[in-house]
Amino acid sequence: MINVRDKKYLKEFGKHLRQIRLESKISQEALGLDAGLGKNQVGLIERGEVNVTISTIKKLAKKLEIQPKDLLDF
Repeated sequence: MINVRDKKYLKEFGKHLRQIRLESKISQEALGLDAGLGKNQVGLIERGEVNVTISTIKKLAKKLEIQPKDLLDF
């Protein structure tokens, strides 16, 4: 189970991911498909409902054409 502090951090990460995705003009669906994620996974991540793995961060960053560390810089 995710504790309250983790939930806040996950929501902040998701908000940051959403901002980068929108600036890149990529839909949730396109990002998810390109990164090899499930249909709704990007939405769940952006809402802070799931804990993201390092592998997923790497895939998202690659498709957003940024460094993984940029996703964690919020």
